Amino acid sequence: MGKSTCADLLRARAVPVVDTDDLARQLVLPGQPALDEIRRAFGDEVLESTGQLRREFLAERVFSDAAARQQLEAILHPRIRALWLAQVSDWRQQGEPLAVVVIPLLFETSAQAEFDATICVACSPASQRQRLLARGWTITQLEQRISAQWPIDRKISAADFVVWTEGPLSLAGEQLDRILPNVLQLAH
Repeated sequence: MGKSTCADLLRARAVPVVDTDDLARQLVLPGQPALDEIRRAFGDEVLESTGQLRREFLAERVFSDAAARQQLEAILHPRIRALWLAQVSDWRQQGEPLAVVVIPLLFETSAQAEFDATICVACSPASQRQRLLARGWTITQLEQRISAQWPIDRKISAADFVVWTEGPLSLAGEQLDRILPNVLQLAH
C-alpha cells in the first residue's frame, strides 16, 4: 500500500514514527521470550539452527491456517501493543505535538481508539498485487495475506484521512503535507 514509504516521508518531516512491523521483528530475535513461546507453540522447526526465526516458514503455516494465525497473533499482538503504547506515552511526556504509529492491522486489532486520528495509506487492489508480486511474493502468499485483512474500502471508510499512493512519491508527500495540520488540530 505504501505505509513504509509514507513513514519515511513523515520521518523526513521530523515526525517521530514507530512501525509495528519493526517491533514485531525485535520481539522474535533470539533470546526474546516471544520467540521461545512461538517455538513452544509451533515446534522447533520454526527456528533455524542459528536460533533465528524461519519467518517465511512460519508465515506459510499461519496464513494457511486461521487458528494458527490467531495463536501467533495472541503471542505477538499484546507485546507489540505494549511497546507502541509505551512509545506513545514517552512522546506525550516529551511534549511531541505529533507522532505516528504504523499499524498494518490497525482496525482489525481495534487499536484506532488509542489515537487522535487515523490515516489510511491505500492504493488500488491491482497496484497492491503488482507491488507484492514485485517483492517476490507468490499469488498464494499475497491472497492469503490480503484475505487476513479488512478490504481496503472498509479501511478507507473507517479512517479519518487517506493517502492515495497510486501516483508519484511527491504526490504522497503533498497529501501528507495537507493532512498533518488537520491531524494537529484534532490532537489539541
